[in-house]
Amino acid sequence: MARNDFSFFFGFRVRYSEVDGQMIVFNAHYLTYFDTAITEYFRNLPYDYRGQVERTGEDYHTVKTLVEYYAPISFDDEIDVGVRVSRIGRSSLTFKLEIYPKNNDSSLASGEVIWVNTNQKTHKSSTLPEELVEKINFLDGESINLLA
Repeated sequence: MARNDFSFFFGFRVRYSEVDGQMIVFNAHYLTYFDTAITEYFRNLPYDYRGQVERTGEDYHTVKTLVEYYAPISFDDEIDVGVRVSRIGRSSLTFKLEIYPKNNDSSLASGEVIWVNTNQKTHKSSTLPEELVEKINFLDGESINLLA
């Protein structure tokens, strides 16, 4: 995806604890960047994620993650993580993510994270909250594949 395909970004500065002996971000930290950026995306909607969990007894299970690495990210680099929802299912959300250098359009990595809304007592999938779907459609709506 291109940088301008994202309407939301969350910025990071790479910390020393996130790099390996080569001073390059260790691969597991990409998922931490993605998870943190998704949390901030929800906050930006604004959507009360914790409130939903407390009110409904439902929460999201991560069922798939994918990371593709294009160029190294090094200690002290400033990066922006773009987040958008590319697909809304009955109970699932597919997030597309892309990492860019601050103020640059060259992608360093991309990824996908799929969440399923799940009843925490039965561990069975539950329909996504309508309020959340409406807010996502408002922010990312023109390219979402909404499924019944």
